[in-house]
Amino acid sequence: MKNKYIDLVEQTFDFPQEEFQLDEQHQLKFHGIPLMDIVKQYGTPLKFTYLPKISENIQRAKKWFAVAIAKVDYQGTYNYCYCTKSSHFRFVMEEALQNDIHIETSSAFDLEIVKALHAEGKISKDQHIVCNGYKTDSYIDRIADLMNDGFVHCHSIIDNQEEMGRLAGLVNTTFNVGIRIASEEEPKFEFYTSRLGIGYKDILPFYLNKVKPVENAKLKMLHFFINTGIDDTAYYWNELQKCLKVYCTLKKECPELDSLNIGGGFPIKRSLNFDFDYEYMTEEIIAQIKTVCNEAGVSEPNIFTEFGSFTVGESGGTIYNIVHQKKQNDRERWNMIDGSFMTTLPDAWAINQRFVMLPVNHWDKRYERILLGGLTCDSDDYYNAEQHVNAIYVPEFDKDNPLYIGFFNTGAYQESLSGFGGIQHCLIPAPKHIVIDKNAKGEMVTRIFSKEQSHKSMLKILGY
Repeated sequence: MKNKYIDLVEQTFDFPQEEFQLDEQHQLKFHGIPLMDIVKQYGTPLKFTYLPKISENIQRAKKWFAVAIAKVDYQGTYNYCYCTKSSHFRFVMEEALQNDIHIETSSAFDLEIVKALHAEGKISKDQHIVCNGYKTDSYIDRIADLMNDGFVHCHSIIDNQEEMGRLAGLVNTTFNVGIRIASEEEPKFEFYTSRLGIGYKDILPFYLNKVKPVENAKLKMLHFFINTGIDDTAYYWNELQKCLKVYCTLKKECPELDSLNIGGGFPIKRSLNFDFDYEYMTEEIIAQIKTVCNEAGVSEPNIFTEFGSFTVGESGGTIYNIVHQKKQNDRERWNMIDGSFMTTLPDAWAINQRFVMLPVNHWDKRYERILLGGLTCDSDDYYNAEQHVNAIYVPEFDKDNPLYIGFFNTGAYQESLSGFGGIQHCLIPAPKHIVIDKNAKGEMVTRIFSKEQSHKSMLKILGY
């Protein structure tokens, strides 16, 4: 009878997969990393970041766009920007910047990171700094500082019409701006038009009345992004076509306009069943841009993307120990983890996000259906279904043989949303964070980035 966990996975999915394999002891390896070795060395709960995956995904995207551009004889260039809000950690930024990329920022303090990295030679003044988001006074002040300091490719993407006048009053050199389109959301959304950017019909008048009269300002970029990301749907292609029509209209009035930013939105793997044709989507996007521009008689724009989750998401993982099993009734078994979903994987409860969840050990044991519960005394602190099935199955619980489970591709947003280093719900300590890299010989190298949060650090924050 095939009733072991490994049997369940092999019958349900194509397994092993590129990043997931088993060793001889039926223990999980992630990109060749023996995870039980990590657990034995550092304990749980723990978070880890596997740095080589960041560079791998950046290079994959660059290749897809290079191939697409060559196939259709596209005349513009491609520029990869990293969306810093996905993960601001220094080790992430430094790994990403090794790949000849650019930066997209979201707030005033983001630019302090840019200044710090420039001071250390990690960023040059020739790199593109795309400044998105609503511009507070402090944000505009810092953008102006960069521009006045010689960051010649710093682009302030206008999100609000009043931002232009405030910025122009502070910059004493020629400077670049972009305009963000306020895209229309899917019909199922609670609102019709994005709160971000300027409406389609207002963009040309805004340029003619507020941007063009500023002698030292150059409109260089039109910015387009929809909340659902890049996907092969009628909705996405329709919004892209509308964006391209605006670009062509604007280009005829503004010859300096030469760049189209299509934002982020490449999906990442949330299930072992994940299947997304990145090559097709890239080629179709480039082909459609070329076709619309050629039909309108305008030159093809340079393409910018702002991949955040795609850059860093698949580099991260979180490992827990199942510390206890509670049988609440005849049907429900609650496996309690030694952490909290609300504080370590906030997207799991806030937006019902699902990650790849796999046991780290005991793949050769029988499996059972369970629910996963966190340590906080909050009814929302649980995880009860996988994206590909309406239940969770793991190896059977045995109090004498600890079971460890891993959540994978958790590298984007989770630390910033949970408040890294701050107060955690029910004062459950934040787990330790491990950085995993490879040395020149290709051997795994690990280091502790942050230890598990102590009670003293929490009490100090609280004023005790």
